Amino acid sequence: MAALCCPTTIIVSGKLSSRIKTACQLPRINPFKNRKRLITERRNLIVKSIIEDREAVDVKNENFKPEEEQTEDTDQLMSRGINAAIVLAAGTVAVTKLLTIDHDYWQGWTLYEILRYAPEHNWVAYEQILKTNPVLAKMAISGIVYSLGDWIAQCYEGKPLFEFDRARVLRSGLVGFTLHGSLSHYYYQFCEALFPFQEWWVVPAKVAFDQTIWSAIWNSIYFTVLGLLRFQSPADIFSEIKTTFWPMLTAGWKLWPLAHLVTYGVIPVDQRLLWVDCIELIWVTILSTYSNEKAEAQASGETNSSSHSSEVCQLLERLNVLPVCSSCACKYLTGLGDVSM
Repeated sequence: MAALCCPTTIIVSGKLSSRIKTACQLPRINPFKNRKRLITERRNLIVKSIIEDREAVDVKNENFKPEEEQTEDTDQLMSRGINAAIVLAAGTVAVTKLLTIDHDYWQGWTLYEILRYAPEHNWVAYEQILKTNPVLAKMAISGIVYSLGDWIAQCYEGKPLFEFDRARVLRSGLVGFTLHGSLSHYYYQFCEALFPFQEWWVVPAKVAFDQTIWSAIWNSIYFTVLGLLRFQSPADIFSEIKTTFWPMLTAGWKLWPLAHLVTYGVIPVDQRLLWVDCIELIWVTILSTYSNEKAEAQASGETNSSSHSSEVCQLLERLNVLPVCSSCACKYLTGLGDVSM
């Protein structure tokens, strides 16, 4: 009986021992894999930290404005406020003058009566000024029209309403006041003396003369005086006239012939400049755009060239490259001159 039980006991004990052995086995630790995993996790943490720092710096840079940019914004706001004040003041004075033409006769007038008689009485006052001082009246009209035309040109170029260049508007208005009004007054009288006929061909002849001889003379005067007011050199002024002469002349042929059929065929001599100045609002816009495109392009080219040169100089100073001949190196690298060593 004991003999029979021994094998069974051994077998059972064998099974139990194998089970116990299997259950007691622990997972083997691979030091190489653990080290690799730790390095990867540490690397991911470092990369994540760097990315977060960069994002924080970018947000800070976007929100941060240097002192120069803040000064520029302040100057821009001040300039816009000055321009708005000028426009509002000029408009208020003009409207007040036009509406109060009969203020000495207001005896219980209603607003309707004021608005009704103001245009007629302003026209009568204008005709009286033309008789007493025609040149000054026409100079004032041309100065206002040329200033408005340049302002319209700047708005057409994409500038906001109150961010126009005051110096540019002043230059254009000065040319209109000092030259266009006075010269046009004497030109229309000269044109009547040149063609003292009443035949049908006189009006087309005057239009042809106006759009060839006089137009070429006035366009050249306009660009020359504007160039002088911008302190340009004679060579630059001549180059601008040479470049814009033919395009401006042909552009005038698209606008003025039809308008001048009315000018020389319908409008009296004394009233011609007022009619012409109404059309001049369109023409001055074209003139001013043509004149300032090249000047601004030339100025921006010089600015870009000088800024590029200064950047190269700063780079050379930081790198301590050619400290003695840094100016020569800058000229050489920026293409501003030839370097003779």
